[in-house]
Amino acid sequence: MDLTERLQVYQSCIETALDYWLPKSTVHPQSLHEAMRYSVLGNGKRIRPVLVYATGEAFGVSLDELNAPACAVEIIHAYSLIHDDLPSMDNDDLRRGRPTCHKAYNEATAILAGDALQALAFYVLTHDTKLRVDAIQRLRMLETLASASGSRGMAGGQAIDLNSVGKQLNIAELENMHIHKTGALIRASCELGALSLQDVDPARFERISHFAKCIGLAFQIKDDILDIECDTETLGKPQGSDIARNKPTYPNLLGLDGAKQAARELYDEALASLVEFDSRADILRDIAGYIVQRNK
Repeated sequence: MDLTERLQVYQSCIETALDYWLPKSTVHPQSLHEAMRYSVLGNGKRIRPVLVYATGEAFGVSLDELNAPACAVEIIHAYSLIHDDLPSMDNDDLRRGRPTCHKAYNEATAILAGDALQALAFYVLTHDTKLRVDAIQRLRMLETLASASGSRGMAGGQAIDLNSVGKQLNIAELENMHIHKTGALIRASCELGALSLQDVDPARFERISHFAKCIGLAFQIKDDILDIECDTETLGKPQGSDIARNKPTYPNLLGLDGAKQAARELYDEALASLVEFDSRADILRDIAGYIVQRNK
């Protein structure tokens, strides 16, 4: 099965699982549940749940056992996008080719939708009965997601990002920001996939974690490149928004060619982390290639 076919399988799994766990829009309070479903079920790339599924399968875990962590990371990602788009943050009007949550509803509803989604992600991890791990392992998964989402992960990265507008960062500072803002949840996606196996080998876990760190940074570099090279319609969000806000980016520091070279080097490093994995990890190798070659 090639990458396109496997992605279709994963995307079918995640869409069904998300629809199951998200409160129906007919359930009170309807407007809040509508906003939650609007933000999660939009036309996203689903990179993070795909990584959960692909990593879990590389460790021999079945897809049914991976739905909970896949949903959890995508729901956390959706909450972060809602809040990032708010007027007090990035003040974006467009996300995934349609109005952002606060534009489609209102700012207060958007804040509450993000809050409710964050809570829902942890509810899913604690309540899914198909996740075949013991209580200690489930707690480790919760800790992984919490750490990746909080001040030492994604939220902290966003704080650094907001404080960096108009400032000149060096490459180490920029990398640190994106290890937290974008990379933390991508890394957690792979780690949660691995932790879905009860007795995961520590050495293999560390290798998959390093793989995820590399592709997380490569993902952000590619995003910075696309912000320059791609149009708004293809991106699904305003083109050139980082430049307009005077935000530090990899092309700004390294030049466009230098940024592309950095992404390729991270791709090579990611593949090297998988050298001891068998053919079940081929989908992860293909995803790494997709991340640095994608056009949106």
